[in-house]
Amino acid sequence: MELLSKRLAGLSESQTMAMNQKTQDLQAQGVDVVNLSVGEPDFFTPDHVKAAAKEAVDKNFSFYSPGDGYMDLRKAVVAKLKNENNLNFEPKQVIVCNGAKHALANTVMSIVDDGDEVIVPAPYWVTYVELVKLAGGISVVLPTTLATDYKVTPEQLEAAITPKTKAFMLCSPSNPTGSVYSREELKALADVLARYPRIIIIADEIYEHINFVGRHQSIAQFENVSARTVIINGVSKCYAMTGYRIGYLAAPLWIAKACSKLQSQFTSGPSSIAQRAALTALTVNNNFTEDMKQVFKRRRDLVLKGLSEIPGLKFNIPQGAFYVFPDVTACFGKSDGETTINNSSDLSLYLLSKAFVATVSGDGFGEPNCIRISYATADEKLTKAMASMKEAFSKLK
Repeated sequence: MELLSKRLAGLSESQTMAMNQKTQDLQAQGVDVVNLSVGEPDFFTPDHVKAAAKEAVDKNFSFYSPGDGYMDLRKAVVAKLKNENNLNFEPKQVIVCNGAKHALANTVMSIVDDGDEVIVPAPYWVTYVELVKLAGGISVVLPTTLATDYKVTPEQLEAAITPKTKAFMLCSPSNPTGSVYSREELKALADVLARYPRIIIIADEIYEHINFVGRHQSIAQFENVSARTVIINGVSKCYAMTGYRIGYLAAPLWIAKACSKLQSQFTSGPSSIAQRAALTALTVNNNFTEDMKQVFKRRRDLVLKGLSEIPGLKFNIPQGAFYVFPDVTACFGKSDGETTINNSSDLSLYLLSKAFVATVSGDGFGEPNCIRISYATADEKLTKAMASMKEAFSKLK
């Protein structure tokens, strides 16, 4: 007899993780699948960062770490925010977490009560609405379109605000669309939110350094909202350290204290070894991130060229992150004689079974007319995937 909590029963499984598992299962059976479902750089962690982890082992960093993270790492985050983003925080406002996802969970669980509304532009990262659900809140989803480059407008934001609005979530550069908000666009949103001082802004900036259009812009730079903005970031994407599980949040002190309290009961401090590696990643200057960004830009162009050769697909030109999010509605209702494509989930499964290419349906991202393609893999794999997808699409009549 299963007696799971209602909280868990109402939670949806991460579609990105589910597709990644299906891919791994096929690969274990010997099927050569090109995995474009997972948002993970295929680069190895830089050697100097790995050396720092090894040194930490040798220096016996094997004891519990401080609950909020090592002070020198928190100071390094403060320096990074000041030097790169011109944002002013103190170490006591920074909490080092077990990945950026954990930082998001800490924040949402610390500020959202039953019935509180959280405004979430769609397409969104799959975990946002699930975290709000876990906290007992209600996600107010704002749909965006290809015509607006999948960005929410100030008018949409204003219209969605109610007396129950507790928070606004923003991701730039965006997962899954790759869209990047400009300074002017962020200011327009900040000016709306400035009129509602009770609303907390949660700014997910994990793809900050994978930005093809210039310097990263944070909504926290605007004084009229800076005092109630929570920055979510980490080392996973920009330093190819996904497995190290180090993220962080920088927040108003009252929120940081709440997240510290929650973390003390859920996980305590993150891995001591991983934190020492993260400290080196943040403080030792090198060209790794810039070099990686240029590779991703080249891969983006490779994928866009391949998609442009498939009739019916519509897509924006991603300005950051490492995803393309094409509209695939032109395929709906078509069949290869065996499989009929009724929705994006059908299409993702079709591409997996017929082209041996793993993508993710847009359903979990709040946009069921699209699929997400990650180009965080080698050029030759992307070239192979585009050719296989082109052939599979051609069979749909």
